[in-house]
Amino acid sequence: MLKRLAAVAACLSVLTLAGCGNESDGKADVTAEDTSSASPSESTSASADEGAGGETATCEYPADGQEPAREVEPPAADAPAGGTVTATITTNFGDIGLSLDAAATPCTVNSFVSLAEQGFYDDTPCPRIGDQDGFGILQCGDPTGTGSGGAGYSFADELTGDETYPAGTLAMANAGPDTNGSQFFLVFRDSNFPPSYTVFGTIDEAGLTTIDAIAAVGNDGANPAGGGTPNEDVTIEKVTVG
Repeated sequence: MLKRLAAVAACLSVLTLAGCGNESDGKADVTAEDTSSASPSESTSASADEGAGGETATCEYPADGQEPAREVEPPAADAPAGGTVTATITTNFGDIGLSLDAAATPCTVNSFVSLAEQGFYDDTPCPRIGDQDGFGILQCGDPTGTGSGGAGYSFADELTGDETYPAGTLAMANAGPDTNGSQFFLVFRDSNFPPSYTVFGTIDEAGLTTIDAIAAVGNDGANPAGGGTPNEDVTIEKVTVG
């Protein structure tokens, strides 16, 4: 989901731009101004067996009370809980290659893969970018482009409390604990956020180059949480898994 973004020790959400946002406005955002030391949720809906292969996690994706931005089915409850999954975000600026960590964040990866395979992210905008000291993210995942849209369900955080957000990090935006949805953010500058956003993968070097090109066009600076709308439209044309 998409929620809010700001500066050092920021609250990064993809629902207030979906990362660290206001639950009251239904947005997900990552915010650089939030200096609260919010502790990660200790309860998660994922319970995975440990092992080298064939592990599964049981995940819960309850309805969040909002109409989905696009009609999609919730992910299956049984999620692979081992290894990595590759994916490519194709944008009008170029490709962004991803490696998704299904071992550490099985429910998050399961949701992202499910939405991608259903075409939820195809032909959707990335409406927010922030490029400043301690805060460099591109937020995507809301087909409405408003920062308040999602897939109609939510799921729990998958946090250790040791999360950091260096360049190359892929993380979920949210509007508070356990409010993950469809919105996510791509970190292209080392960013200072509290460990409140689930980190579920990494971005390849070519992908960082693509995001640098997006950042170079600038933004309107209108987002109160940090950054703003890119000066040129940024569109996810499709997300390919595998």
